[in-house]
Amino acid sequence: MTAYTSQAAKHAETFKRLSVDDQLAVLWYAYRFICSESGMKQPNGTAPDNSDELFNKAKSLSQNEQLQLMRDLLKRTNTDIAREYNSLTNNTKLAFWYQLAQGMERSEIIQAPSDYQPSSEVKGLVSVLKPIGFEQQFVFLRDALLSDGGKPSVM
Repeated sequence: MTAYTSQAAKHAETFKRLSVDDQLAVLWYAYRFICSESGMKQPNGTAPDNSDELFNKAKSLSQNEQLQLMRDLLKRTNTDIAREYNSLTNNTKLAFWYQLAQGMERSEIIQAPSDYQPSSEVKGLVSVLKPIGFEQQFVFLRDALLSDGGKPSVM
């Protein structure tokens, strides 16, 4: 295992120990600075068009339902939308989270409340993610969001 993979994996493990709402905050910040600092408009190697239908379903939900959807996905709760999400490829799952972050930017998806104060754990994790570079940030997102770390599943 390379040093960068183990560093990203370490950060992903820290992420998984956070509360679900703190995980959502880290994802929001991570997608914001990864995309803004890299100038990226869509994550490389993803197929966001395959996640458009699911994103549109999320967008049509009430704000409380949107928040619950994101919480359910992180907690791996068995819901209809979660099953649809789980049928996506790993890259498309990452693209879906990117679309959610972009939807937050456009106020189509619920944002963190204006009075939200990130916990010290969120601040600490975000501060170590910012300087590690795009590739390691992408590995972090993959390892944090995909239960198998992005490895193909064996049937």
